[in-house]
Amino acid sequence: MKKHTKPKKKRIAKVLGKAPGTAGYTGDKLRESTDIEIYDYSKDSFDLIQSKHVEDAFKFKTTDQVTWINVNGLNLSAEIEKLGAYYDLHPLVMEDVLNTDHRPKVDEYGDYFFIVLKMLYFNKDEQFTVEHISLVVGQNYVLSFQESEEDIFHFIRERIANPDSRIRSSGADYLAFALIDTIVDNYFAVIEDIGEKIEHLEDQLFNENPDDSVPKEIQALKREVLRIRRSVFPLREVISRLEKSDHKVIDDKTRDFFRDVYDHIIQINENIEIYRDMVWGLMDMYMTTVSNKMNNIMKVLTIIATIFIPLTFVVGVYGMNFQYMPELQYKDGYFIVWIIMIVIFIGMLYFFRRKKWL
Repeated sequence: MKKHTKPKKKRIAKVLGKAPGTAGYTGDKLRESTDIEIYDYSKDSFDLIQSKHVEDAFKFKTTDQVTWINVNGLNLSAEIEKLGAYYDLHPLVMEDVLNTDHRPKVDEYGDYFFIVLKMLYFNKDEQFTVEHISLVVGQNYVLSFQESEEDIFHFIRERIANPDSRIRSSGADYLAFALIDTIVDNYFAVIEDIGEKIEHLEDQLFNENPDDSVPKEIQALKREVLRIRRSVFPLREVISRLEKSDHKVIDDKTRDFFRDVYDHIIQINENIEIYRDMVWGLMDMYMTTVSNKMNNIMKVLTIIATIFIPLTFVVGVYGMNFQYMPELQYKDGYFIVWIIMIVIFIGMLYFFRRKKWL
């Protein structure tokens, strides 16, 4: 228990006693520098700038084109606060950007709206990863903050580079939709992987010879499903608010796209609930399999004991040391006893087989 709660206590200790609006990174992904990707584009032009200094993003605030500023690395909070101060972001927004334990949500402000999401994916080592990501969407810009440079936005980058894509002829609200839609669509891949793990464990359990590692795998799968559910379930409310919002940043046409994302979230939540029930049932199935295996062992031992009870009785009778036992004088008495015991043995096996106990 201590092994799992210790990191959590450290995270809580980072925010205890601080005033609301105090920015401080609560995660554990440390980077030596903050990497900035700046995509400035319109239908007819496209520029990409990569930098390690947030000051390079300041000049794009006043452009007429759409600007996507993607910040990789949150542990250097001073650099993040510089960008937030230049774009006049609320202190509570900056606090939530760096608080990786925050649940998904959406907040509306005068000139922008702020979204907190969880990006789920498998990293280069095929390990399940939950990454905190925040979006600030203004009239002609999108600021995205993520913990590491690993992400799932490569398709968005390719679409921005393509002059014929819809994203090039749309505003910042459509870019925000595209980022959210990519995150949500990747949930399907994660859910599919969970389904394959469940099927694999079910196959092991139905073979009635599960490995000793199965309970640990089930427990690990439980934790994964709970992390996914905690990350995805609140997103239903977030997308619903974006769909129904009358904020000036969101165009009416973009609301139709958010409605499609909402449908995907409903489907994902339904699948999560189904897999959650299935995972919860895996442990019961494992215990049932172990119990059946034990019952089979006990059945075999009981049958063996039952067979030897009458044989032991015969041997016990003729093992008594009474002087006058007429059978002891028989010339073939020894062989007769053996025949009797063999007949009893075969008869009991036949009886058990007929009763389908064997």
